[in-house]
This record gives sequence, structure tokens and C-alpha cells, in this order.
Amino acid sequence: MTTTAHESYKAARDFLLEHREDYEAACAGFEWPRITGRFNWAIDWFDVIARGNDKPALWIVEEDGREDTYSFDDMAARSDKLAQWFTEKGIGKGDPVLVMLDNQVELWDSMLAIMKIGAVIAPTTTALGAADLKERIARAGARGIIANADEAGKMYWATEDSGDGSPAVMLFSVGDAGENWHDIRQAQERDSAPALEAQTDAEDPLLLYFTSGTTSKPKLVMHTQVSYPVGHLVTMYWIGQQPGDVHLTIASPGWAKHAWSCFFAPWIAQACIFEYNYARFDAAALLAQMDRAGVTTFCAPPTVWRMLIQADLAGKRGSLREVIGAGEPLNPEVIEQVQKHWDLTIRDGFGQTETTVQIGNTPGQPVIPGSMGRPLPGVPSVLVDPVTGEPTETEGELCLDLSKKPVNLMAGYQGDPERAADSMAGGYYHTGDIAMRDERGAITFVGRTDDVFKASDYKVSPFELESVLIEHPAVAEAAVVPAPDEVRLAVPKAYVVLASGWEADEDTAFQILKHCREGLAPFQRIRRLEFGELPKTISGKIRRVELRQREEQLAGGDGRPEGEYRDSDFAELKSAGADK
Repeated sequence: MTTTAHESYKAARDFLLEHREDYEAACAGFEWPRITGRFNWAIDWFDVIARGNDKPALWIVEEDGREDTYSFDDMAARSDKLAQWFTEKGIGKGDPVLVMLDNQVELWDSMLAIMKIGAVIAPTTTALGAADLKERIARAGARGIIANADEAGKMYWATEDSGDGSPAVMLFSVGDAGENWHDIRQAQERDSAPALEAQTDAEDPLLLYFTSGTTSKPKLVMHTQVSYPVGHLVTMYWIGQQPGDVHLTIASPGWAKHAWSCFFAPWIAQACIFEYNYARFDAAALLAQMDRAGVTTFCAPPTVWRMLIQADLAGKRGSLREVIGAGEPLNPEVIEQVQKHWDLTIRDGFGQTETTVQIGNTPGQPVIPGSMGRPLPGVPSVLVDPVTGEPTETEGELCLDLSKKPVNLMAGYQGDPERAADSMAGGYYHTGDIAMRDERGAITFVGRTDDVFKASDYKVSPFELESVLIEHPAVAEAAVVPAPDEVRLAVPKAYVVLASGWEADEDTAFQILKHCREGLAPFQRIRRLEFGELPKTISGKIRRVELRQREEQLAGGDGRPEGEYRDSDFAELKSAGADK
């Protein structure tokens, strides 16, 4: 008997659900569904589970109290209508469409509809300005763009004549944006639309994602009809989702993490996606909404977790069963506070825009503080010596073994074959992240290959130092970079964002430096400190590369900046003992 793509996909999904808390059994028995030929996740998976299904699939709550809930069947029907409407407007198979929307139903409508007609989704953030948008449309070769009407002004250049009397890019809006714009809400005015049949092959492009650009210009990652839709089976497993769950992830549309946890993983599990839209973060309001909605699985970046533990968590656990951290490594202090108040352990994980989750602390397994966890089922994660290119057991660059054909890996970087080839050199996909593995197989993040530095001939991981810094109550956020030093080659310098109620003065600097001296080895000690905001990408990740460049400029002649504090400024620290 021939097994359909849906049956193969469901069997793999159900195996992971069955072994949700048995890591060894999941790793030993899991096999990726071997999907070849025609495949379209929106049609072959989502539509099959959605037709006639009145269970909630999407629940959106606004800050002012307005809310809307859409069933799985609603979402199947809405995306059918929009898919037909896009086809009538001229969008077809292979056409990239830039999607720049907030957490609103039209975002999910658009992603499903674009997928159904075989076009290519290019998500992007609403934080972009006109110049960045123009560049991204050009790099993606976008045939169209979808935006809210109040964002239309950013595309003033897009109405330029392409030579045949039409705009160079097809302009789609949510709401009336004026001449040349087509309001996608019109699609929902029709009574119905016919269901579509899959027109895409497994290896056809599905998604174009711009990376956050923490160390260089954003790369344009291409994913196929398989690499994300199938690859996110293990993301569902890592989060610990089950059918009927209510899931909330704090993530901005336009970034890969949003697709991970606000689109693919919950709907693979047949869970409801819950969204709470707020203009300004309010921990108490968020926790109240989570309790009211009965959120069972919750994922947030470290920045949100740090703000939550500064609020009163006591008695606010609600219906939560699984809590997750993602985006950057979690500091032990955050994990301890959540464990204390909620009796839940935040489980960390690691992945990239180029992949789905690769490493994770999975449900039911002991969490080793500071560790990202272990390789996910079916994900051939290995450590490779960055010098020799050979596998290593203890410390090296985190890679994927290409000989084992990792399913959850991008097809490449669009428009940049040289960089794509470099990332796949030597038979491995190179993440650019250094990690250590202990005797239990747990993998701990050390730092980006560009972030780890030497001080007094010792290798220093910024993350280790930042974890100690964040334990001090004055520190809300911190980034550590090397500051050139004539004697030690480089010394650790901390850039610190202060918590509310603390002054950026000499006394605060002394307390933080003293705290670090007590909690770090001599070669790791923070020698310099400066208060201020941290440079970040538009996705919220710290750009340490800018801080490193600043330190190099200062060493090149600009001198010591005003407001920088050094351990040598304080007699008590200076006399407390030299490095060993």
C-alpha cells in the first residue's frame, strides 16, 4: 500500500508525541518522513487537519480588550479565498512575496495562501524603513509586498513605472492604502473558494528569510517545502506541545522564530496559537492574559524572561506546563527565579534561521544549568575543531554532519553561492558557534566564533562573564567584549544597561566590579565597565561587533571614554590581589 505524504508526516509527528518525555527512545526510533515529489504543507498537512475542525487555531487579543478567535476550519477557508484572490491578481508559483504584517489574522492568512499557490514567502519586520525595504525587495526579487495601509508610505518608490504602465512591485495592503494598492480584505468578501491541489515539489522554494545580521550584512536564507515544514517536527517535540494546547511565543513577525513557534510547531501539534498584542511590555498584564487564556506552553527570549523575573511571579503560573527560552542563551539566575516561583524549569535550546532547533533540553529530562541540552532526534549535530576541521568530543564549532542529510537545513543563501559554499565546507554545515560537550552529552554554548577572545593568553567566553554580571541586581542587560591592553593583549570590558532605580555612577560601578571579582576567576575579571544602551539588530540581538569596533577605535587614539570605570580606579579592588 502506498503511504501518502500526510500519512508519513503524521506517523512521524505521532511518534514524537508518544515519546515526548523519553529522549533516548525518541532519538533511537525517530525517522524523518521521506517526502519526495509533490508536497505542500498548507495543503497536504494543514488543510487535512483543518477541514471541518471547529477547534481554535488562532486567538488574538489586543491591548484594549478586543479579541478574535479563528478555528482551524476558518483558517483553511480564509486562506483558500486569499489564495484564489492572489492568483487572480497575478501572483503565481515561484513568485516571492514580501510579507510585512503585525500579529494579525491577515499574517496567517497570507502565509497559508502564498504557500498554497506555490509562491515564496519572504517575511520581514515592520521595523524596517524605506531604504531597507527597497533593498530587501531587490535582493529577494519580490513580485509583491503585503503591508498594513499605514505602512504604505514606506513604499513610495514602489509605484515607479516598470515600463509597461504598472508598478514595479505588486502592492497589497490590509486596509485602503490608496492608488496602486490592492486591499487583501476583499478576498474574504466572497462566499467561498475551491480547495487547491499541491502544485509544488518537495525541493521547491518556500521561504526566504533575512538573518538578523549580528556580525555582518543580513544573509538571505532559502528554505524548501520540506526543510521548515518537516524540519519543525522536532521544534514541536522540543517545545513539548500536544494537541489542544494553547501556545504563546513572544516573537515579532518577520523573524524565523515567529515561523518556528507561532506558525509551524503549534499547528503541527494541532495546538492553538495565542497572541497578545501590546504597545509597551507590561509583565503583570501579560501574565494576566496568559492565565485567562489558559496558556499551557510559553516561549520567550531572555530579555522578556529577565523582565518577568523582576515582576512578582508568585502565584502567576496559571495553566503553564512547559516554559522555554530561545534567541540567546539563558542566564542561570533567570532559570533559578522561575523554578523558585513556578516550580517549572525553563528549557533552553539552540537553532538558527538556517535551521530549525538543533540542540534542546527536552520535556521530562533533567536540565543541566547553563546547558542548551542535547541534539534533537534526527538532527546530526557534532562538534568540529575549527582549526583541523575534524570532529571533536569536548569543544569545537557546532555543526551539522551533511553526510547524514539533515532535513532541517536550508537549501542555501540566495544570491550568494560563495557564502553558501563556505557554510557547507568540509562536509559540515557550520553554525559559527563554539560549544562544549560534557560526559553526559549536554552541550553548552561558549560564544560566537567572532565573540570569544583571549585575555592574558586565556580564552574568555563573553557569555560566562555576562551570566555573572546579570546576577547583580543593578544589571538589567550586559555585553562583554575585549578591550585592547598593552600588558594582557586584551581585558574584558562590560557594557551595562542598568535596572530601574540604579544610578550610572562610581558607586554602582564599584559594586558591580566587586561582585564580578568575587564570582569570576582572575583571568576572567571585568577590568573595565561603561553604562549605556546596547547596540542591537532590529530583531533585538546584541551587536557585540559594534562594541568591539568601538574599543579598537578607542585604543587607536581616541583614548579612555568619559564614563568608563576601571578596576584600577578603586583602591579596594586594586589591592585585592593580582591576576594569577
